[in-house]
Amino acid sequence: MTSPRIRTIAAVLGAALLSTATACGGSGDSGGSVTLTYRLWDDQQKAGYQKVMAAFEKADPGVRVKIELLPYDQYWTKMTADAVAGTAPDVFWMQTSQFPEFVTKGILADLGGLKLDTSKYNANVVQSYTYKGKLYGVPKDFGIVGLLYNEDLFKKAGVTMPDKLTWAPDGSGTLLETARKLTVDDNGKHPDQPGFDAGKVKQYGFASWNHYQTQWMNWVSSNGGKLVDKPFGKYAFNDAASVQALQFGVDLVNKYHVAPPAAQTNPPSDKINEMFKQGRVAMFPANNALLPFVAPGANFKIGIAPMPAGPAGRVVNINGLSEAVYARSPHKEAAMKLARFLSGPEAQKIMADGGYVFPALDGLSQGYLDYWKQKGLDVSPFLEESRGATFNLPVTTGFTAFENKLNQTFNDMYLGKLTPQQAADQAVHDGDALVK
Repeated sequence: MTSPRIRTIAAVLGAALLSTATACGGSGDSGGSVTLTYRLWDDQQKAGYQKVMAAFEKADPGVRVKIELLPYDQYWTKMTADAVAGTAPDVFWMQTSQFPEFVTKGILADLGGLKLDTSKYNANVVQSYTYKGKLYGVPKDFGIVGLLYNEDLFKKAGVTMPDKLTWAPDGSGTLLETARKLTVDDNGKHPDQPGFDAGKVKQYGFASWNHYQTQWMNWVSSNGGKLVDKPFGKYAFNDAASVQALQFGVDLVNKYHVAPPAAQTNPPSDKINEMFKQGRVAMFPANNALLPFVAPGANFKIGIAPMPAGPAGRVVNINGLSEAVYARSPHKEAAMKLARFLSGPEAQKIMADGGYVFPALDGLSQGYLDYWKQKGLDVSPFLEESRGATFNLPVTTGFTAFENKLNQTFNDMYLGKLTPQQAADQAVHDGDALVK
């Protein structure tokens, strides 16, 4: 999830920026050696990109690339300040939730000149970075939510992961049934047994918490609800189907007691990740991008399964990054060359084979599967899900300003201070007020 410390970009990127962002003049690449700045936020992927940039520089000796790493919680604040000052990096990572603010302010270069065959890339990622029919981000990768589970806890409890996990708002389905078997209090009781003490649970079957990307947005979509009415539109998750889905996520915590109390897991706490690594939570929905951070610290065998299917089937969040070119780059021609290289099979295969990401370019995922297989993990369920029904995070203006308030409202919902209908109505009202 994006950091709740991020505040609105729209308040900073004012009208003055619009008037200058497209007035970049020439490319600035009239001859000689050019040095581009490339910015990212993932220190693990930086190692892969050092190989990528070495390959690019070999192919184009006239261009050098300086990789600039910023921690995520500083990245967008710095990007905003640099965009306003006209000093943003030449090429940089762009995220779905941030894209609307940057593209509508003229900060991102139109990539139509690259003439990419967008049919060869993951359709969700292409859609996420398309504005008014034009592409403003080279599809880089995709991450998708799947279900990590503790195989040791399953084996100890004598439970087999069902071939297909299912859920419904009334609590029926194999997900809750399985989670109950894996939830145990200090006396060895399960939630459906007399004497179970919800205040003294030593092991939870499932991680249900206020995390939009891996949790409630998936419930909403799998129950037939909608997050937004259309790209760059307004929020829509206060309809009946969405509210039923939100209620189910809350019920896993407060009614069925198969997930930890919200007082422990609500953002900005990161305790749920630690609980899974400590063996205190059996099933944990997570984006595959979390694997490098979870797998090394786990002293048990991690299994991976597809997300549960709801009444509308299995519909899973897919979230891809893109490579953006700064519209005011003084080295526009060279920046476009780099963007073209990053869109190609050589660059994307390096990142896939290194186990960093599923590449956005079709046909290159086997390297990612092979990398993790060597680590003892079968990540094919993530790829299987990506070929089914998926949805993007909300692509609309104002989300960066809305995110913190959304988390506060839904924290209260998971705590039981607001009903799901009250929370959804409040959140939709707050979010729509920021859509422009």
